Amino acid sequence: MSVFTKAGAGIAILAASALVLSGCAAAEEAAPETTDAATEVVEEPTAVVCEEDATKAVDGAYTLKIGTALPLTGTLAFLGPPEEAGVALAIKEINEAGADITIEAVFGDSGDLDNKAYETEVPRVLSEGVAAILGAASSGVSLQFIDQVVGSCVIQFSPANTSPAFTTYEDQGLFWRTAPSDLLQGDVLGNLLAEDGHQTLGMLVLNDAYGTGLAAATKAAFETAGGSVVAEPTFNSADTNFTSQIGTLLAAAPDAIVVIAFDETKTIVPELVSQFPAENIYFVDGNLANYSEDFPAGTLTGVKGTLPGLDIATIADFTERMNANWVAEGNEDLADVFAYGPESYDAVVLIALASLAAKSTDSVAIAGKLQEVSGGSGDGTKCFSFAECAEIIAGGGVADYDGVSGPITFDAAGDPTEAEIGIYIYGDGNTYTPYRG
Repeated sequence: MSVFTKAGAGIAILAASALVLSGCAAAEEAAPETTDAATEVVEEPTAVVCEEDATKAVDGAYTLKIGTALPLTGTLAFLGPPEEAGVALAIKEINEAGADITIEAVFGDSGDLDNKAYETEVPRVLSEGVAAILGAASSGVSLQFIDQVVGSCVIQFSPANTSPAFTTYEDQGLFWRTAPSDLLQGDVLGNLLAEDGHQTLGMLVLNDAYGTGLAAATKAAFETAGGSVVAEPTFNSADTNFTSQIGTLLAAAPDAIVVIAFDETKTIVPELVSQFPAENIYFVDGNLANYSEDFPAGTLTGVKGTLPGLDIATIADFTERMNANWVAEGNEDLADVFAYGPESYDAVVLIALASLAAKSTDSVAIAGKLQEVSGGSGDGTKCFSFAECAEIIAGGGVADYDGVSGPITFDAAGDPTEAEIGIYIYGDGNTYTPYRG
């Protein structure tokens, strides 16, 4: 089996021809857009109509201000450093490229659905006059402030939101993401489970837009491949005891268990692995983390997991560069946790290129060029760095940026139409490496 699964136009293609893949339509209908009000309240889409501001057109050198709302605290805080590191490296390289544009950043914390850092941080960042906000990492958190950002006629660009809900969300063309929809990750995970010989599946699912959407896509793919989901208990982000849910799973006697969670995984794992073999447990992008300091050696040996993005080993030069820049700026070493760092880097590069192509600092004008600079218009020249692409734009051409996270190629809804999903496996040290099975 290949380590990475590539998708074009939203359809996953696995190397294992014996499996029957489910198309995206199979999971679309099952994937809910929201979850219960106890954990996530989503406001009605804004009625504001955003129009291009011609007064923000630029000629010559200029500064573009962007903001972030990434998880520095909360259950996804382990993703904050690599994501901010990706942003920091992109800004450094753009500003050193000698193009007309200089990026200035306002950094903010998204937090999570419990601490609600976004309630004060997003208004603070918006007040700085940013053209775009990078974030959040959690789909559930992004759904809490997307209307506020769009209502301010500002781009919201997530490097990690994977809920299918965003594809059809009323966002006036201002929401974009470099992470693929969970319709793809679920497709890959469901087929991996079947390829590994499992016939019955239990899932422990975080009850938010991310968790339920990914669970629905995984279930659809697994059932299409001939498997059966026998239990899928949910939990809320504030829960601290999972004995009831684990009991429900074990009572159904599944061959395998998928844990769709964030930081709650640290509480779930000890109780689960004491009663169920680790080699039949599967993680996802929300909990594929370095647990070397959290569990005794060997706790996670054999656990597999999926993560959108290119094989980290194939972009080692980038991750080394990103980590070196991050440490040089006074931060702690990323310790081989690079999840969504490439996607964050590419998000900043794409915004900068779209601004150059639009010759504007206006959010609506920039959004109008994002599909083009990603190659979504189909008539651009391939380029693989900001400097190379900026030179094409300066010469009057159309740039088609292929980034460190993959080809990207946006559709009209702001979703990447080409993406890869990595499959990883944990060793005795409770850290993961690419799966070479």
